[in-house]
Amino acid sequence: MSTVLRYPGITLAVLLATIALNVYLYIYVPKGFFPQQDNGRMMGAIQADQDISFQAMDRILRQMSNIVVADPAVDTMEGFTGGGQYNAARMFISLKPPEERKISADLIIARLRPKLGRVPGATLYMQASQDVRVGGRFGAAQYQYTMRGDNLQDLQGFAPRMLQELRTIPIIADVNSDQQDRGLQAFVQYDRQTAARFGISPQLIDNTLYDAFGQNQVSTMYEPLKQYHVVMEAAPEYWQNPLFLSQIYVHSPSGQQVPLSAIAHYAPTTAALLVNHQGLFPAVTISFNLRPGIALGDAVEAINADAAKVGLPPTIHTGFAGTAQAYQDSLGSEPLLIAAALVSVYLVLGILYESYVHPVTVLSTLPSAGVGALLALLLTHTELTVIAVIGIILLIGLVKKNGILMIDFAIAAERNEGKNSRDSIYEACMLRFRPILMTTMAAMLGAVPLALGTGTGSELRRPLGIAIIGGLAVSQLLTLYTTPVVYLYFDRLQHWWWERVRMGHREEVEPRSSEA
Repeated sequence: MSTVLRYPGITLAVLLATIALNVYLYIYVPKGFFPQQDNGRMMGAIQADQDISFQAMDRILRQMSNIVVADPAVDTMEGFTGGGQYNAARMFISLKPPEERKISADLIIARLRPKLGRVPGATLYMQASQDVRVGGRFGAAQYQYTMRGDNLQDLQGFAPRMLQELRTIPIIADVNSDQQDRGLQAFVQYDRQTAARFGISPQLIDNTLYDAFGQNQVSTMYEPLKQYHVVMEAAPEYWQNPLFLSQIYVHSPSGQQVPLSAIAHYAPTTAALLVNHQGLFPAVTISFNLRPGIALGDAVEAINADAAKVGLPPTIHTGFAGTAQAYQDSLGSEPLLIAAALVSVYLVLGILYESYVHPVTVLSTLPSAGVGALLALLLTHTELTVIAVIGIILLIGLVKKNGILMIDFAIAAERNEGKNSRDSIYEACMLRFRPILMTTMAAMLGAVPLALGTGTGSELRRPLGIAIIGGLAVSQLLTLYTTPVVYLYFDRLQHWWWERVRMGHREEVEPRSSEA
């Protein structure tokens, strides 16, 4: 300790280096919103060709269900079709306990992806269920990128180009879109003059087509305790084939059976299955998942870079939605949150010590804690998420107690025993070393279960423990060396300022006495 006090310049250089290292590590460490959890559940969304029938969709669901259930890590699975779209299906998967499957949910998805890709006509997008999910649409993947257009034509033209561009990014997977504008329909166009010659009205043609391809209740059968609705429809082998239009006859008012082909013709065209909106404007949402080991911050930067290459017109507005948008908002609020915590601590310590400089001495212990937390996250390949930021904020309270224990003792020794600042801080370091070490070890050991926990959903708590352990370990090594030097420098600064104030006061008093 005496050596440190003899060469304070080296210690100050170390302190400045830790401050610079904090800035560098904050820029370099991968960033995310919330840790990717493996809580034993997965969700799947099947997107099939837009011209598929309900029966074909049911067969694809059964094929993919058999592939998923055959995986040794899957316990149970349930799925259903429909949900507003004939070409969509949902799947909910329960996994076996982690000690049985020995593999994470993300790796299970990566293992199933090539097997499911062999099923023609549809794609199954899977994602691990998360305890914390923030807004956004319920898409086929976990993260969303939204395109909102002032008009539908520009949106329909540029959305597929954006989708193809994002699919070239190697660090994201399962890139898909909710744009459904390629559904098939048979557009029937009738000849008004020919139909009028037969006395056939447009309403009569519409009713005939509805009876053939829809369901029409024509009667009700009554029993003493029950009643049955009689529904008329064509046989499935007819209404499932658009060629059946050539076999439809319209019953004219004169009693004639007029072939529909005599008064109308039809042609297959495309139509939108649905048009999503965000607010009052049409919107297309592109969903994506992250590759294993990829941080959300890296994916956001890559998507923004590739989106700029598409050359969107001013009528289309883009941005992230849901969890990805919340992540972007958190990036701007994290530095403000930490700054607000530091200001609050400074005000409390200033009131406690009745000084402007001694709170800064206590806060000088925090850069080493930040370096330790960020290095621990970097070495363990853990992202800087909201949970890790909470751990860093907790470090502000845990680490500053080291400085408080020393500074409080040193100030009391100066005021009560008349010692100089060097002797008082030296004695404080020697006598307070044991309580500082004991409290630091207690806090570190308390965070070990958070950092090493392997239970279900432990990924959400792990960054908190890693940040606390890393910050406490590094701060414990550096605090006993940097805090005494900072205390001596600020104490000398404070005495120098008092001397300046006293000299100025004397200069003001002496001219007044001479004039008198």
